[in-house]
Amino acid sequence: MAVFGITDGIARGIEGVQASVSGMFFEPVLRLGVTGLSRAGKTVFITGLIANLLNRGRMPQLKAAREGRIELVHLQPQPDVTLPRFDYEGHMAALTGDTPRWPDSTRAISELRLSFRTRPSGWFSGMRGPQVLHLDIVDYPGEWLLDLSLMEKSYADWAEETLARIDRRKEAATFMAEARAADASRRLDEPEAQALARSFTAYLQAAREAGYSDCTPGRFLLPGDLAGSPVLTFAPLPKPAATGRGSLWREMDRRYEAYKARVVTPFFRDHFARIDRQIVLMDVLGALHQGPQAVADLRRTMTEILSAFRVGRTGWLASILGARRVEKILFAATKADHLHHEQHPQLTAIAEALLAEAKSRASYAGAEVAAMSIAGLRATVEERVERDGQSLPAVRGRLLATGKQAVMYPGTLPRDPARVLAPARAGAERWLDADYALMGFAPARMNLSPGEGPPHIRLDRAAEFLIGDRL
Repeated sequence: MAVFGITDGIARGIEGVQASVSGMFFEPVLRLGVTGLSRAGKTVFITGLIANLLNRGRMPQLKAAREGRIELVHLQPQPDVTLPRFDYEGHMAALTGDTPRWPDSTRAISELRLSFRTRPSGWFSGMRGPQVLHLDIVDYPGEWLLDLSLMEKSYADWAEETLARIDRRKEAATFMAEARAADASRRLDEPEAQALARSFTAYLQAAREAGYSDCTPGRFLLPGDLAGSPVLTFAPLPKPAATGRGSLWREMDRRYEAYKARVVTPFFRDHFARIDRQIVLMDVLGALHQGPQAVADLRRTMTEILSAFRVGRTGWLASILGARRVEKILFAATKADHLHHEQHPQLTAIAEALLAEAKSRASYAGAEVAAMSIAGLRATVEERVERDGQSLPAVRGRLLATGKQAVMYPGTLPRDPARVLAPARAGAERWLDADYALMGFAPARMNLSPGEGPPHIRLDRAAEFLIGDRL
């Protein structure tokens, strides 16, 4: 077994070196990770980005497109034949059909390759032929992303931290009662362990529905072929005075460590740690709608997530040897089309404030970091409504629930993000001086002209930040 582990590691290293050398000296490859939490809009973002890179009529802020240096963009077979292909065509069909609908959310990791052929610029452009860049877009469930924060936590630390955090949440009331009633010092009883795991999973599902972000372990929500296995049959429990061999506590500890070793670590090693550029999508508006506690939860969760990134610029020799680092990270507040453009600066400012701690850590390590508000697909148009003699900025769209047109004024976001963060840090139950409304809009019917991708908000700026320097 030890020999196999060593040789397997050597083989992986050789494969990584070969891929890196090929990228450095022939046709470079850039891996873009798209991550975020549930309902942040990863699938729609990737679909809109691909469509607008293939048809660049709505991408004026992408410098290479504006200058006409992109000669060709086309889809290619993905390099990793063991991963599912991102279903771009199916998602586009859902968004652009006679009755447009949002595509299904991400439930497993997938990948897609876009290849660019560009004309070089600069003093020596006439002496060089067209350049090729392969962009590998990697999409994976946000629930899996949260698990990376578990890698350096013991079961005892994770259990204590989790129980303290969820103790006051109404969604956790049933599980907390069962966890307190369990005697973890007693000998393992498998039906009891399974019942505790089911109860904890039910809490995670309810917490996600309520808008909380810290729903770990992520595979409890998206188990796939691991459903029912011991590696998903554990739960946080209060630590008893005695934790002898064969006890419920010791078995929960063993399964938690197996989850990290057999589920989390391979995902980090094989996919997450190979990312060059990263976009982190956040449903900031959804958190504002849920209230101060959801905002505080989002801030804490995103800080934990970003601690897993290996950030900083990679030198050419380190790149050849396979030591990858994230060079650029974009924090994007999605669903900007739910707001009139007058409020977009406030949304961006709140996103920046939420991630101030995580952003400063990444910047300190050498990564280039930015924040903006975006919409992968614009589902609304802007209007103004009259209320109490005031003209207020609003949006109009097709309601997801009924299909009817509706106008929404979501409330006024504060210009000072502290008015949002202070109640969140203080543990307030609700906003004292404002309510932030949110409607579910369905995608609108589109009539696209030749050369145009679907309407969006700032996808071109996002693309320029993430890949513009390599085009």
